[in-house]
Amino acid sequence: MNALPDLPQKGRGAVSNRTGRFEPAERIAVDDGWSEAREAEEPEAPRTTLEVDTTRRIITRNRSPDVPFDRSINPYKGCEHGCIYCFARPTHAYLGLSPGLDFETRLFHKPDAPERLLEELADPKYRLGILALGANTDPYQPVEREQKLTRRILEVLAAHDHPVAIVTKSTLVLRDADILRDMAAKGLVSVSISVTTLDNKLARRMEPRAPTPGKRLATIGSLSTLGVPVSVLASPMIPALNDFELEAILEAAAGEGAGSANYIVLRLPREIAGLFAEWLEAHYPDRARHVLGLMRQMHGGEIYTSNWGERMTGSGEYAELLRQRFQLALRRYGLAQRVHDLDTSRFRRPERAGDQLDLFGA
Repeated sequence: MNALPDLPQKGRGAVSNRTGRFEPAERIAVDDGWSEAREAEEPEAPRTTLEVDTTRRIITRNRSPDVPFDRSINPYKGCEHGCIYCFARPTHAYLGLSPGLDFETRLFHKPDAPERLLEELADPKYRLGILALGANTDPYQPVEREQKLTRRILEVLAAHDHPVAIVTKSTLVLRDADILRDMAAKGLVSVSISVTTLDNKLARRMEPRAPTPGKRLATIGSLSTLGVPVSVLASPMIPALNDFELEAILEAAAGEGAGSANYIVLRLPREIAGLFAEWLEAHYPDRARHVLGLMRQMHGGEIYTSNWGERMTGSGEYAELLRQRFQLALRRYGLAQRVHDLDTSRFRRPERAGDQLDLFGA
């Protein structure tokens, strides 16, 4: 029997639900002789579900030399935005789920995240450092509207003057303008808004449930007006697909008040390579081989390499050209500020039950 091709589904990024790398068997659909009936039927769209993540600690540590933080919080596992390029997709394999459609439909949340955070900040062994919020999955993805986990986490951080750097592509960040404005006045917060493309059609295919590019740019403008230091993240840059938009993205963001910028080249670790390749074949078959060929040029003939210092930017002539274009655009549009230099001197450790009282306190 021949394997049947997976079909793109409206409102979802991944084309398939290909098996994760830890599973003992791979599941595929095959032609059992009823293919005509299958084509006549409307495929059932997968619904989004939300389950509880029972992780005991909320702050995640990392020692990566090419990221500007050593700790982060991710209130959610999986992301309904459905960005096909998301480097967090392979983490769903650890749950026995697919990095494909499962990643964007079977979500997990940490309902006690604010309480866990308070406990960790109160620990006498805790040493202050800028906390990244949303380094893996978007803290303002659609389920945040009802769950409000990100807002409650920000309330804890604000109450104790803890600095935080937020990364998102959602307009929902403006819901928390009251907290962000007050923290910004103390130098405690910065926000990076991800803008991948200015092409609405490409964005709808590549990031199906994320806000449109225009709304993200408007969010940069609103944050800037509030006095919140805001950066634009042109990520990922994909050769022969959106990399020619780099300068236009930076110019548009600068026009809205962004103070700094960064970019990351498309990363294709583990299952993402196959998922992205089938997405290209489904939506851009005329340039799929070219895109993947250029990706290999930037990784020494491989589709991806995880070497420190190269995984974010690639290497080789094509990657160097992109780097030079980015540096020129930074100067041209005045995006060389350092918006993430946050104040680390204000932190007040939360009190715990049984802590010794200050003899000289009021």
